[in-house]
Amino acid sequence: MPSRDGRFDIAPRVRSGGCGRRFGAVLLGTLLLIGCAQLPLGHKALPAGLERDELLTEIAACHLLRVMQSEDRAATDAVVIAALDQYGFGVERMIRRANDLTRAVAARPDEGARLRRRAQNACTQLAALTGTTPGLVRFDPDGSVDKTWLVVDGEISDGFAERVIERLRAERAVGLVINSPGGSLYEARQLGRWLRENGIPVGVNRICTSACVDVLAGGIERYVTANARLGIHQSRVPAHLSSHEGGQLSVVSAALYLREMGIDESVALAAAAVPNNKMYWISLGEALETGLATKVVPGF
Repeated sequence: MPSRDGRFDIAPRVRSGGCGRRFGAVLLGTLLLIGCAQLPLGHKALPAGLERDELLTEIAACHLLRVMQSEDRAATDAVVIAALDQYGFGVERMIRRANDLTRAVAARPDEGARLRRRAQNACTQLAALTGTTPGLVRFDPDGSVDKTWLVVDGEISDGFAERVIERLRAERAVGLVINSPGGSLYEARQLGRWLRENGIPVGVNRICTSACVDVLAGGIERYVTANARLGIHQSRVPAHLSSHEGGQLSVVSAALYLREMGIDESVALAAAAVPNNKMYWISLGEALETGLATKVVPGF
């Protein structure tokens, strides 16, 4: 859990890691992958129809995605580490393949968008293949796993998403702890989508209500403490819409966002039944059942 220096002690499911650069920016051949020299050889058989060379490319693409997103050469993804481990690929070989991918993009810049889409799919596919949850992993200079989490409190106001993203990058955080009474749904969902795309988990240890729940929903993993309080209610209807029209749009947009995040849409329906000046408190059991929370952790 977070200590005074912002470090969070949820143990990551990783044993080692990697580094790199942005797509098409520089070649990776001269870079050292931190902490991977002793990665054990795996013995897991490949699924039928999947070639080792194809799998190696998927691993390298997912690795490059996290490096590019975080703008940090000491970054990779937990599924990359798991795949290297389980299938016995050497780190140097993966780096050479990553070099090949970046050379291809450097030669044809139009390939960058295609490679990014492929990399996003690769991380998802590797998660299913290895049984590991995708997620950003960073390493300290000594090769140990960096467990820094950013703690954010307060209302979700205009510009909130951009400010939090800037702080996550500046502080090299691998997770976000948020406690908030809510605020702008636009900002909350913008941040939530960025968190999911970038493999960032989210935790709540005190209170998270209204739009804050949408930030929590965006986490690649979603941790709550036993004492955390999660509250939802109807969204405020924009002034230019009738209450009926605005209410319908609000429920639909909330349900679609939760579906996008892989969370049961019943959360949106429950919120729609509660007036804006009241609160429905989600039990821990309900949070776990609907997928709003993935794990209850000790207090911090």
